[in-house]
Amino acid sequence: MKKILITGAGSYIGASLERFLQQWPEAYQVDTLDVIGDAWKSADIAGYDAVFHVAGIAHQKETAENSHLYFEVNRDLAVAMAEKAKAAGIPHFIFMSTMSIYGMESGVITPATMPRPKNSYGQSKWEAEEAMRAMADEHFRVAVLRPPMVYGKNCRGNFQTMKKLVEKSPVFPAVQNRRSMISVDNLCSFVRFAVDEQLSGTFFPQNRQPVSTTAMARIMAEVLGRRVWFSRLAGLAVQVLAHIHPTARKAFSSLTYEGCEQHDFAYCVEDFDQSVRKSI
Repeated sequence: MKKILITGAGSYIGASLERFLQQWPEAYQVDTLDVIGDAWKSADIAGYDAVFHVAGIAHQKETAENSHLYFEVNRDLAVAMAEKAKAAGIPHFIFMSTMSIYGMESGVITPATMPRPKNSYGQSKWEAEEAMRAMADEHFRVAVLRPPMVYGKNCRGNFQTMKKLVEKSPVFPAVQNRRSMISVDNLCSFVRFAVDEQLSGTFFPQNRQPVSTTAMARIMAEVLGRRVWFSRLAGLAVQVLAHIHPTARKAFSSLTYEGCEQHDFAYCVEDFDQSVRKSI
């Protein structure tokens, strides 16, 4: 039996992984550790096979006043947790990073693309990655995950924003953009695979194919029973707007991982259509 410690009690992805692994109670023991405050520092974590570190700050508007929190939590706390795991003799540390380290709102990301974070969220994650890679050795394997947009039932972020738009607006832009995404169950499946195989290195878990924002909205409208007109004119308008407005650019431009396919997508347990329907 694999013993897994999730650091970040109550986090969306951490809680999703815990539920996901309950399908195999004979194979995995999952515990969580709350890292708010200082109590975690004295916790005995020896004996685990892997730590999955998901604690962090995301989906918050950055300001000059709160910028330091990103580095205190996403970098300093993460590195301290990795150091604690290594000192406890845990052989495997899995770190949830982000596509945001590239600082790109559109374009194509390949394994050769260099990170160039544009905000504190991306920069703090990138600095944590670098520190953890320096800690890795033959007895302490480090896996860094850089997923694109993660969506699922009750998730936060862009998925909920799009759902609200479909629910309230009779018109939705028809665009032919391409975006890499991953359902939360496909991500959890990748983490399970990473634990089983004791993966080390940098990974780009994603759904099998990039999809368009409009394709996701069409499925949402069908599931919600909404009659929505998908307008090409509105699509042209948002594509023009995307050149000057970051929110439109984030939603309707193309941003994909290319040449980053790993393990032949064997971890994908659901297809795009199925995952969106389940998420609604």
